[in-house]
Amino acid sequence: MSRNLHLILGDQLSETISCLEGFRKDQDMILMCEVIGEATYVKHHKKKIAFLFSAMRHFAKKLKDNSFNIQYVKIDAADNTGTLFGEVKRITENYWIENIVLTFPGEYRLLSEMLGWEDKLSITVEIRPDTRFLCQPNEFAQWAKDRKQLRMEYFYRDMRKRYNILMDNGMPVGGKWNYDSENRKPPADTLSIPSPFKIQKNQITIDVLDLVDSYFGDHFGNLKPFHFAVDRKQALKVLEHFIQHRLPMFGDYQDAMIQNEPWMYHSHLSFYMNCGLLLPLECIRAAEHAYYKGHAPLNAVEGFIRQILGWREYIRGIYWLKMPDYGTQNFFNAKASLPSFYWSAQTKMNCLRQCILETKQNAYAHHIQRLMVLGNFALLAGINPDEVNEWFMIVYADAYEWVELPNVTGMILFADGGFLASKPYAAGGSYIQKMSNYCQNCSYKVTKKNGPDACPFNYLYWDFLSRNREKLQSNHRIGMMYKTYDRMNDEKKQAIARDSESFLEALT
Repeated sequence: MSRNLHLILGDQLSETISCLEGFRKDQDMILMCEVIGEATYVKHHKKKIAFLFSAMRHFAKKLKDNSFNIQYVKIDAADNTGTLFGEVKRITENYWIENIVLTFPGEYRLLSEMLGWEDKLSITVEIRPDTRFLCQPNEFAQWAKDRKQLRMEYFYRDMRKRYNILMDNGMPVGGKWNYDSENRKPPADTLSIPSPFKIQKNQITIDVLDLVDSYFGDHFGNLKPFHFAVDRKQALKVLEHFIQHRLPMFGDYQDAMIQNEPWMYHSHLSFYMNCGLLLPLECIRAAEHAYYKGHAPLNAVEGFIRQILGWREYIRGIYWLKMPDYGTQNFFNAKASLPSFYWSAQTKMNCLRQCILETKQNAYAHHIQRLMVLGNFALLAGINPDEVNEWFMIVYADAYEWVELPNVTGMILFADGGFLASKPYAAGGSYIQKMSNYCQNCSYKVTKKNGPDACPFNYLYWDFLSRNREKLQSNHRIGMMYKTYDRMNDEKKQAIARDSESFLEALT
């Protein structure tokens, strides 16, 4: 009887992961490994590495305690080859292995590599679908076939019907599919935001923190304090805490930003769904249950579910549909280098400073901080998509290429020319003023449109539209903005161009 080697990656920490189906404890073997190649192909945030290594070690311990035959290779092992393939090859040379069983990986580069393993090792390699996701790449491709526009809203509606989520006799509960218009309230002074659920470190995590500090001390980010959940039991507690304490207000204030409140009412569950400690459908069902029990309003529950069942699945579908070409998109031919303040937070723009400082501290920022502050600036300033993608990949603990690349290239930078988003998500300072209190403590004045103390977002917004007019003026969603620009006198337009040139030159 053949012996199988079942490889589990660091973002596949689910006991129901497809590569473990049919595992025979009396003869098969599991391989998990910490390798320098995966930790440094981009220089991941220290806290991200610590989170994944600790979660991997806890997962491996649970498997071992349940009598699974597992080979776990730590990064400081003397014979660690430093790459996934190197470790797989070493196992196949040291043990009798006839088949390698994998779950479909989360990144194109890994899939491309794994597809070559069979020839290199002369061993059968079986790549199984990742059934944690609710729409497989071939299913998304079938949905996308013959559609002129792949709008998330229509995909989301189909997924609601398919999984019978918030449905009533074939119609959406409440009569509407989408309550996004009710989920854009600016922050109120009276908000009482609950503290995030914090996990106490055990010895496994303490050892990992010491190891990461030693091996990856030059990477971006703060390693401590460290309060992530690192096993499934703890992750389920984070889910329960969100449903009980944050979900009821999530809908109203999901777009709001408050200085020194990095967590707001968001779930902070993407860390755990993206590495496998939580399953997306169980998070969806928990929120749906809260609505039916009267614990949370429909706008909050629908908004949360849409992020997972709609956006998360849609983004992954786009990634696998369009790779590898999607990784090279640059619709605006943006060439500027990423400003150094994205690493240091040394900028007089308080909104950027706050979002970068919180990212450095937590390996986290919520979606509006990423899209409308950090991403908006990169779009308006014409930053090279390769550098923006690399930064987002490095700094966030929930970042994997399948989710990071379409969000940055398509949603943030419009670098795909509108394949994903119907318009660039560009905005001036007034949006940030409306949705946050950042402007109160800024060196610039958000009410000023030009001059040395004007908010740079104000003139950069119009300069972006002017620079890219040939490519954008036919977009019906922003045509009105060009009419507004055309009504400006020449002096105003010259001031916009002059202020923008001066500011952007100073960045270099």
